Amino acid sequence: MSDAHEEHESFIKTPQQLAAVVVLSFVVFVGVAVLVAQFVLSGYKGLDTANPEIIVAGIQPVARVELGEADSAAAGPKTGVQVYKAACAACHDAGAAGAPKLGDSAGWASRIATGLEALVHSAVNGKGAMPAKGGNAALTEAEITRAVAYMANESGGKFAEPAMEDAAPAAAAPAPEPAAAAPAPMPMEVPAIAAAAYDDAPVAAAAPAAAPAAAGIDGQAVYNKACAACHAMGVAGAPKFGDKGQWSARLATGLDSMVANAIKGKGAMPAKGGNVTLKDAEVKAAVEVMVAAVK
Repeated sequence: MSDAHEEHESFIKTPQQLAAVVVLSFVVFVGVAVLVAQFVLSGYKGLDTANPEIIVAGIQPVARVELGEADSAAAGPKTGVQVYKAACAACHDAGAAGAPKLGDSAGWASRIATGLEALVHSAVNGKGAMPAKGGNAALTEAEITRAVAYMANESGGKFAEPAMEDAAPAAAAPAPEPAAAAPAPMPMEVPAIAAAAYDDAPVAAAAPAAAPAAAGIDGQAVYNKACAACHAMGVAGAPKFGDKGQWSARLATGLDSMVANAIKGKGAMPAKGGNVTLKDAEVKAAVEVMVAAVK
């Protein structure tokens, strides 16, 4: 009987041994939980659209060089390659926000099958996260068509890229009409201001014309054109539209700070969302729309 009793006796004989077993069990549980968490999160590390370095590499040349033209109209019509680098490369080089990568035949195949006209229509008017005309409203439809044809042809298409149109010659200014001769003043005519000087009452100063009221700015339209491409899906770390958790830290810096970052650019975000033609007031209106969505 004593031998059987010893066989079933627990190996924990002292309080110290019990405490050691409890601590060891806790350590093993925490270690397993950490390994499971790392395994689950590792599945997201390979996504190109979530890699800030890839997005920055695609965006920075666009924001710093290609969009720096002071007067795009004066530079004349642009080739498809020029338009692509200025307005399309930021997303199509890296495949950001679901954009098909340049040269990816599989990603472009279904789009090419819809035809050049359908592709141009989507590029001109915007579709999904892609803003109208790539966020540059100054581009003409012919320039957009060249850019679309270039991207499609680099990815397996065989579209004819529209020829470059010649710049329209400036219309000759009409010859100025000869100025009419001023009528001779009537004899003894007294100017009205001089006559008023003889009145007892002082001459009242003319009231200045009222300054015209500032035109209203559609912040939502500006957001759709220049901001939605990244903020709609959180591309390159951009806080998603309407996500209070992602915006909380930025709201704490104040509206002025957020507007300044949007105007000058910060991190992967180019100045004015990549559209340097926007006025500061328009950028502020777009920021106010995004802020209002998380309050």
